[in-house]
Amino acid sequence: MIRHLVLFKLNEGVRRDDPKVVEGVEAFRALEGKIPEIRFWECAWNISDRPIAYDFAINSAFDDAEALRRYVEHPDHQAGVGLWREFATWVIADYEF
Repeated sequence: MIRHLVLFKLNEGVRRDDPKVVEGVEAFRALEGKIPEIRFWECAWNISDRPIAYDFAINSAFDDAEALRRYVEHPDHQAGVGLWREFATWVIADYEF
């Protein structure tokens, strides 16, 4: 199995309740059940107030690297990424477990 972790940082001045952000969150929340390669899916806003904390996280799992690749290339995933590019940056970690 491959764990796929993504941590998002909203751009300076962008708020969680911004309509574009709300749309982006909903786009990612809707991926579970749409993309058959997803084996585990959760996403949520960070609750830590530490200055080094990121704002939003996705924790997901896939059977193997090929399934992860198909997920990354899926049009619904790419549409969500396109939304997030407008208001955030992110880091990713993928590892076997």
